[in-house]
Amino acid sequence: MEPVSGTFTIDLRRLGALRELDRRGSLARTAEALHLTPSAVSQQLAALSRELGVPLIERQGRGVRLTGQARLVLQHADLIAAQLERARADLAAWEEGRRGAVTIGAFSSGVSGLLAPALAELAGTRPEIGIAVVESQPPDLFTRLDAGEIDLAVAVDFAAAPPHTDRRYTRYDLLTDVLDVALPAGHRLADRERVPLRELAVDPWIVGDASTCCGAVTRSVCAAGGFTPEIRHAVDDWQALAALVEAGLGVALVPRLVQPLGRPGVAVRPVTGRPPARSVFAAVRTGSENDPVLASVLDLLRQHAR
Repeated sequence: MEPVSGTFTIDLRRLGALRELDRRGSLARTAEALHLTPSAVSQQLAALSRELGVPLIERQGRGVRLTGQARLVLQHADLIAAQLERARADLAAWEEGRRGAVTIGAFSSGVSGLLAPALAELAGTRPEIGIAVVESQPPDLFTRLDAGEIDLAVAVDFAAAPPHTDRRYTRYDLLTDVLDVALPAGHRLADRERVPLRELAVDPWIVGDASTCCGAVTRSVCAAGGFTPEIRHAVDDWQALAALVEAGLGVALVPRLVQPLGRPGVAVRPVTGRPPARSVFAAVRTGSENDPVLASVLDLLRQHAR
């Protein structure tokens, strides 16, 4: 391959494909995230490789892996993306943030327990700011953030979320959402003020999919409590979960963001000892935090979280 030219140019869309491959780990998953075919992604990466004059991917078994040169390019790609966001924010600041639009992506209980009351206040105080909400979770949530489909992500820290060291995002800790035990009203432990989690090891459990934040948190909390739950029902909708608990079909961990559940046949009790919890945070593309419209939405969200 030819050495890097002193006048080489980079197509930012191709650079985005390389960043997505780094995140997803395979051409097939990258293509799915970008709504392209694997062949189209390969062509974009090959074109970027020619532009730069260096190999970016190499075969590894049936898949591919990034080369050392690709890792170096990605370090610069993060800085380029951040600088473009700063430019966009500076242009927005020219209008002093009087009006604008913000699209927020968030997990379902974050929408109901945090976003809804905050955005109701915003509609009353800043009606000139248009808000759109999209329900989404990592990793797709951050793919949308990278692509500019959303401006602000509200997520839970778990395995699918980006690490704190990811320079592509500026993070803001919002709140610690405690999880309580939801029991059928006639359960043997329902009259306790607090419930030892270990005593529920023999019960059937109602748990969301392992790829979701609450499904992942419940599994890890039970593991830390010294047992693997018998997952009898796999449910991600909170009202459906509450209906199953009320029917006596199992127990569950329920975050306080979705409480009260509004079902008289469900007893919600805190857990004995250190309560299980999940950390909720907001993230924006690095550089965009100076956008005055986005900053005002972030400030209000943080106030409501407190």
